[in-house]
Amino acid sequence: MGYIQELRSLVGHRALIMPCACLIIGDGRGSVLLQRRADDGQWANHGGAIELWETVEEALRREVGEELGLRPVLPRLLKVYSGPEFRHVYPNGDEVMVVDIVHYCHCVLGELRLQKEEVAEVRWFSLDALPENLLSHNRVALMDYQKLLNESPPM
Repeated sequence: MGYIQELRSLVGHRALIMPCACLIIGDGRGSVLLQRRADDGQWANHGGAIELWETVEEALRREVGEELGLRPVLPRLLKVYSGPEFRHVYPNGDEVMVVDIVHYCHCVLGELRLQKEEVAEVRWFSLDALPENLLSHNRVALMDYQKLLNESPPM
């Protein structure tokens, strides 16, 4: 049982602060790989909750490995996000305020293998044509990633 599940057994659906490691997988030219979540059908970046005593980097690698079967190469910190707009309510009623520690990378290793319990599909999207049903707090990070690409030379 993971840390968040242990807390849930004590507090039920009450709001929790949930630190998460998140990865934007981009091509460095304006497209990103997003996943459609199996629980609510929304599109999202990759990642998830940090386990107790786990580093952010360990959580990032673990989550991307579990969800996609991939290993990020040289992930770089984009920004840390939090606040009321990072409220998320899961289909089962669990409520969290996500503290999203967002990284990005332009190279991954491994063979794409989806964790069907969490990921329904993955697809590349242009940052100029993101899906409507994208998690709102992920959209904030993707706009910052787009600004970074516009300000930096191609990688």
